Amino acid sequence: MGEPPVQVVILAAGEGRRLTPLTNRRPKPMIPVANEPLLEYIVEAVAAAGLEQITLVVGYNQERIRNHFADGDDWGVTITYVEQTTQLGTGHAVLQAESAVDGPFVVLNGDRIVESAIIERVAAAVRDDTHPVVTTTSVETPREYGVITSDGETVTNIEEKPEGPVETNQINAGIYGFSPAFFETIRTTHTNGELTLTAALNEHAREHGGIERLTYTGQWLDVSNLWDLLQVNAGLIETEATAHSADETRRDREAVADDVVLADSVRVGPNVTIGGNTAIGRNVTIEANAVVEDAIIFPDTVIGAGAVIRDAVIASNVRIGPNVTTDGPPDTMVIEETVHQDVELGGVVGDNTTIGPGATLTTGAVVGDDVETDAGVTIDSRIAAGTTVRRG
Repeated sequence: MGEPPVQVVILAAGEGRRLTPLTNRRPKPMIPVANEPLLEYIVEAVAAAGLEQITLVVGYNQERIRNHFADGDDWGVTITYVEQTTQLGTGHAVLQAESAVDGPFVVLNGDRIVESAIIERVAAAVRDDTHPVVTTTSVETPREYGVITSDGETVTNIEEKPEGPVETNQINAGIYGFSPAFFETIRTTHTNGELTLTAALNEHAREHGGIERLTYTGQWLDVSNLWDLLQVNAGLIETEATAHSADETRRDREAVADDVVLADSVRVGPNVTIGGNTAIGRNVTIEANAVVEDAIIFPDTVIGAGAVIRDAVIASNVRIGPNVTTDGPPDTMVIEETVHQDVELGGVVGDNTTIGPGATLTTGAVVGDDVETDAGVTIDSRIAAGTTVRRG
C-alpha cells in the first residue's frame, strides 16, 4: 500500500467580530466577495491543487457552512467536519482535527485567499517528509500580521503584530504543512490564554533550530477589516469573468463596466450605471438612475432610484431609499485601538435594514442589522442593531 494522501485542514470556526454587522448572521468565511463566499475560493483552490480530503474546523454559525458545502461532492472533494465549540486560538482549532487526520496535512485559513500552486508546494514538501513547513509572503503593512525572522530558508521566529520597529515586510502567510506529530507540539506549548499556532511554531523553532520556509509571491488576499472586503472583491473580479448573461439585465442596463459580476435574477432599471469592482448578488433590484461602483451588494436587496452607492458593502434584504448617498473621501478609522489611515469605506449596511430616502452615509458609517432611518438623515458613525434613526 502507498502512503496516505496529504489531507487539508481549513480553519473556519471564527466569528469575525471586526466585520460586524456582516458576521451577526453568518460566519466570516461565508461573507460573499465577487458573489462567492470567501471559504468557497479556498475549497476551490484545494481541489485545483489535486487534494481531495478536507477537514473543516467549524464553530460559530456553523450550519451556514455545513449547508453550503455538505459533503464536498460539488467541488470534487470529500469534506468532513469537526467542531471547535469555544474559539481558543488557531492552535486549539488545529487540535480539533486530530481525530480526522492520519497522515501529513496542510493547514489553511478559511478567510485568506491563496492560489492552488502554493497549496501544491506545501503538500509536496510534507509528502517528502519535510515538516513543519511555514509559508511567507510580503505585504505593505507587516505590522498587522505575524512578522518573521529568518535565516535564509529557515524561519526562526514569528512575532504577531509587533509594537516595536519592523525591519522586514515578510510575514507568515498562514499556509502550513505538518505531520501528525505536531499535534503534540501544540498540546505541550505553554501559553497564557489562547493556544496559538505561532507559539507552537516558535517553540519548535527554538528546539530544532528553525522551521522550513517556502516563499510565496502569488495572490494573497486577507480580510481583517470591513474595508478589506472591497479590496478583496476587486482582486477577485477579472475582466473576462463578468456575468452579463441574463437577458433582462442585458436589455435594461444603461452602462455596466467590464469588471462587474452580476448574479442571476438581477433587475436593473433605466439609466443605471454600474461601475467597476462591483459584485451584485442574486435577486437584487437597482432602480432607475442609480449609480453603484466599487461595491458589494448581497442578495435580495433594493437600491432605490437615484441612489449613489460607492465604496460600500450592503448586506441582504436591505432597502436603500431613493437618492441615498454612500460616498466619502478617505478618512481615518480606529478599530480595537488601532488607527488606520486613508480608509476608503463609504459605508456598510447590515441585514434587513431600511435607509430612508435622501439619507447620506459618510466615510466609515457602519449601520447595524434591522435599523430603520428617517429620510434625509446623515450617518457618520456606527449605528447599533435594531435602532431607529430620527432626523434632527
